[in-house]
Amino acid sequence: MLDFAIGTSNMKKLLAMTAVAVLTLSANVSAQEGKAVYDKACHICHSMGVAGAPKAHDAAAWEPRIAQGLDTLVSTVKTGKGAMPPGGMCTDCTDEDYKSAIEYMSK
Repeated sequence: MLDFAIGTSNMKKLLAMTAVAVLTLSANVSAQEGKAVYDKACHICHSMGVAGAPKAHDAAAWEPRIAQGLDTLVSTVKTGKGAMPPGGMCTDCTDEDYKSAIEYMSK
């Protein structure tokens, strides 16, 4: 028969380990999703800095933009800016997709 009396201390440790695992996995999934969106829709301009677009992985170029906040950047992507059309090159991206791509490119 199973012993369900594992104790409060052990239960807290188990919950803490589970939380760490979930956060680690979700961060990794977000990075993968960001790369997928970038590869699908953003790399055309952001790989070379076309028309003044900040280059992917150029932290200095992204720093002042990130300082504005992700919500502001997502709004800018959705409305377009300069040579970037509204929505960028992604016709089916969600706000979360845009956030993931921005986070991926800005690191």
